[in-house]
Amino acid sequence: MRGIEYRGLSRIEGPVVITSRCKGTGFNDMVAVYDRDNNKKLGRVLDLSEDWAAIQIFGSSTGLSADDTRVEFLDKPMELRVGMGLLGRIFNGLGEPIDGYGSIFSSKTLDINGLPINPYARTYPRDFIQTGISSIDGMNTLIRGQKLPVFSGNGLPHNRLAAQIVRQAKIISFDNDSSACEQFVIVFCAMGVKNDVARFFLDDFEHSGVLSNVVVFLSLADSPSLERLVAPRCALTAAEYLAYEKNMHVLVVMTDMTNYCEALREVSSIRSEVPSRKGYPGYLYSDLASLYERAGKIKGSTGSITQIPILSMPNDDISHPIPDLSGYITEGQIVLERELYQRGIYPPVAGLPSLSRLMKDGIGEGMTREDHKDVSSQLFAAYARVKQIRNLASIIGEEELSAADKCYLKFGDIFEQTFLSQGEYENRDIGTTLDLGWKVLSRLPREDLLRVKQEYIEKYMT
Repeated sequence: MRGIEYRGLSRIEGPVVITSRCKGTGFNDMVAVYDRDNNKKLGRVLDLSEDWAAIQIFGSSTGLSADDTRVEFLDKPMELRVGMGLLGRIFNGLGEPIDGYGSIFSSKTLDINGLPINPYARTYPRDFIQTGISSIDGMNTLIRGQKLPVFSGNGLPHNRLAAQIVRQAKIISFDNDSSACEQFVIVFCAMGVKNDVARFFLDDFEHSGVLSNVVVFLSLADSPSLERLVAPRCALTAAEYLAYEKNMHVLVVMTDMTNYCEALREVSSIRSEVPSRKGYPGYLYSDLASLYERAGKIKGSTGSITQIPILSMPNDDISHPIPDLSGYITEGQIVLERELYQRGIYPPVAGLPSLSRLMKDGIGEGMTREDHKDVSSQLFAAYARVKQIRNLASIIGEEELSAADKCYLKFGDIFEQTFLSQGEYENRDIGTTLDLGWKVLSRLPREDLLRVKQEYIEKYMT
C-alpha cells in the first residue's frame, strides 16, 4: 500500500528537505523521496509544524530539485525485520543486510524507536556475569541487566577490550562448588567507526568462532549522520526481540557513543536548534536515556538485556557532557587510564574512578564466592593508599618514605602487573581472579587487612 505523494519541495538544506505536511504524518515516520529520474531515497520525518514537514534523507540530497522531486509519506515508523535468523548476520546502520546473504526469513517487523522499560515492570538485576577480565570481575563486577559504560580516550585499547568481552562473557551459576556456564547472545553495534576498526571486529569475531552467536550492526564513518542515530535503535530492537520474545540473555556492546552524540549535534545544528553545553542539544540527556533505559530485566520474562556502551572522552575529560550525562543514567563506569596504558598494562582499567553500582547485590556466597566483597574492598582501600603515597613520593622523594609506605609502593606495582594486567586472550574465571587478589594482598602486613574477615585470611591467603 502506497502512502500519499506530494510533488515539489519548499527548500533543500543539505540532507534536509522541507515539504508540505501530509495529514496524519507523525514524528519519525518513514518517507520515500524520488528525483526526476525516479531514483528512490529513504528519509525520516525530522520535524513537523502545522503546514510543513522537515525530512532528513539517509544519504545525500544531490540530484534533488525543488520542482521535480516527489515525496511519498509511508505513514509508518522505521521497522526492523526480526527473527532467529538475526544471529550470525551483519547489517548496516539501517538494518539492511550487508553480508551478501539477503534478508532474513521472517514476516515479523518491530518499530526501531522502542520505549524505555517501565520502572514498575523491572526486576532488580542480581546475576553475576563473568567477563574473564580480573579488573572488571573482581572490582567492578558486571551484573545481568546492568548498564555499565566504558569511558576511554583516543588511542586507548577500548576496541580490544570490547572484542575480548564479546568473546568471553558468560553467566556463571555456582552450586556446591560446581559451576555451570551459559553463553550470552551478543548484539554488537559500531557507529561512525573506520573501515579498519570494523574489519578488526569482524575478523576477531570470525576467528574466535563467536560470530554465529553475534548480531552485528555497522555504521561506518562515511555513512550519513542520520544512520548513526538509527543504528543503536536497530541494535536494541534486535536485542529486545531476542531477550523478551525468545527469552535469551543478550549483551549489547555499542561503540562509539561519542560518534553518536556528534551526529546528534550535527542534526541539531541543521535544525537550527539553540545549543547547550559545548554545542550539544539540550535534549542530549533524554536522548541518551532513551537508549540506555532499554536495558534491564522485566517481570514475566527470563531474558535480559545488559548494555556496555563505549565512549571516547574528548581530551580525556571525564567532565565532558557525553561521559558526564552517561554517568548519571548508567550504573557505574569502567574508566581506562592513559598512564597505565603508557606503562604497558592491558587492560588499563583505572582502579579508583571505576565502579559498578550494582556489584554489591550480585557477588558473595551463592553468586561468586564468599570472600569476594572483602577482597574487593581491601584491594580498593590498599590501592587508594598507594595513590596517596605515590603523590607524596613525587614531592619529597621515595627515599624519604617510611618502610610501611615503601611496602605499599611495592604492593601497588605488583597489583598493577599481576592483578590488573592480563593478556588480551587470557580468560580468567572468578576463582582465579579472587586467588590473585589474595596473592597480591599477601604482600601487605596482616594487621593492615582490616576489611577482610580473619576466617577468610586463614582460608584463602597462602
